[in-house]
Amino acid sequence: MSKSNSLENALLLLIFNATGIADIADNDQTSPATTLTVALHTSDPGEAGNQSTDEASYTGYARVTVARTAGGWTVSGNSVSPAANIDFPVCTASPGGAITHFSVGTGVGNVMLYSGTVTPNITMAVGVIPRINTTSTITED
Repeated sequence: MSKSNSLENALLLLIFNATGIADIADNDQTSPATTLTVALHTSDPGEAGNQSTDEASYTGYARVTVARTAGGWTVSGNSVSPAANIDFPVCTASPGGAITHFSVGTGVGNVMLYSGTVTPNITMAVGVIPRINTTSTITED
C-alpha cells in the first residue's frame, strides 16, 4: 500500500515547515523543534543508521542547523530541498574520506529522519567548504 501524493506532501510540510495536517497531526504545541540538523557522511548511513553512522570527521567539521520553516526548506509536490545552500565549515586539516551522503535529523540523540546521496561526491581537501545546494532533494514516495 502506498501513500497518496497529497499525504506525502503534507508529511514533508509537517516535518520540514512545521505545518500541521488538518484533523491528523499538529506541530508540537509546547516545545516544537525550530530547526533540523544536517550531517555529512562518508558512506550511506542506511535506513537502520543514525546521524553518527559514517559521519564526516574532517578537521573543522560540524553539523549545520536549518530553520524548520519555509525559509529553511522548500516543499513542492512530494519533495523537499534546502531554500538556500547549506555550507559546512571549511576543512582546516585531516580531510578524511569523500563526502558521499547527507542526512537530516532532529538534532537530539543522533535521530536521523532522511538521508540521501551527495551528487557529485565531494572530494575533501584542506580549504574545501562542503555544500548541499538548493537542487539537492529528498523525495517522499
